[in-house]
Amino acid sequence: MARSSAKSATAKESSSDPTDAPQASPQRVIKKYPNRRLYDTTTSSYVTLTEIKHLVMDGQTFAVRDAKSGEDLTRSILLQIILEEESAGAPMFTEAVLANIIRFYGHAMQGYMGSYLESNLQSLMQLQSQMGQSPQNMMAQMQEQMQKQTAQFLSAFGLKS
Repeated sequence: MARSSAKSATAKESSSDPTDAPQASPQRVIKKYPNRRLYDTTTSSYVTLTEIKHLVMDGQTFAVRDAKSGEDLTRSILLQIILEEESAGAPMFTEAVLANIIRFYGHAMQGYMGSYLESNLQSLMQLQSQMGQSPQNMMAQMQEQMQKQTAQFLSAFGLKS
């Protein structure tokens, strides 16, 4: 979710026509200093990865930038948060899943895998938000959506499901 939030904010920044998107509040910028400290320019205070995780959970858009070079470090910080979460307790990914993800790097299907995962996560989040409306149908909807996504993924490579 943060990735898409960070992406959408980056897309807004790179838009050449300011009338393309509705006016929103300025993107929150967090600066990373060489001493590894993270400084939130909105609150004028140092923050931890846990606090950045809360920004993600709250759906706030932000960008993490290197204080010296201005390089975008958002993906790196998000990956660091995932690593901490995976190490902390009940991991979301098994070793087999992680190994399979690694195998897709450099593979012809690498570009498709990222969009496939992103599409399925968006669908899952959509279904999760609808859960309050019709919880009895959620599992059926999830299964149906996953089957559709898998069929699309396989058909993109001429494979049948």
